[in-house]
Amino acid sequence: MRKTSKPQTEQGTLRIIGGRHRGRKLQFPALEGVRPTPDRVRETLFNWLTAYLPGSRCLDVFAGSGALGLEAISRDAREVWFVDSATDIVTALKNHLTTLREENARVIHADALKWLKSSLPDQPFDIVFLDPPFNKGLLKETCELLEDNNFLKPGSRIYIEAESSLSSLPLPPNWQTIRQKQAGQVQYHLCVRG
Repeated sequence: MRKTSKPQTEQGTLRIIGGRHRGRKLQFPALEGVRPTPDRVRETLFNWLTAYLPGSRCLDVFAGSGALGLEAISRDAREVWFVDSATDIVTALKNHLTTLREENARVIHADALKWLKSSLPDQPFDIVFLDPPFNKGLLKETCELLEDNNFLKPGSRIYIEAESSLSSLPLPPNWQTIRQKQAGQVQYHLCVRG
């Protein structure tokens, strides 16, 4: 009798580009809509965040491949929380943290919007990575929930990645864009909460 194996999920690969895990390659499930932030964009972002990362608490909403949160851990963030709804992604993130021997992280298996609505963090985050699936209209509500539910403190940095076709970011009035660029079909911004 011939054994049939469960079909394997296609894998994507990301590379950590800086910090103590620099050069490490990690695989993640190549699910629809999961697109790691390109190396060039990550390099720019983490140059922007150099002064704020060491000792920071970070939240990676819509974590996907985990590229942003893993990069933050590698560059001395004190703690990183990852939130994603896909079981395969959550499993991969937990495996990455085990492989990297990182215990200063928490992986939350949840729909990001539902989690932001129902959770009250014990303390606000210093840095939030916000890279929702493109063309789904999730950005406005996510920003509002972060603002209204004690996820941020004055001076928190919020990184936003969005489709380049979006004409303007739906930011709360007390958020200010301090850096922005575009790469291909992606626009990315660093905001600060006033």
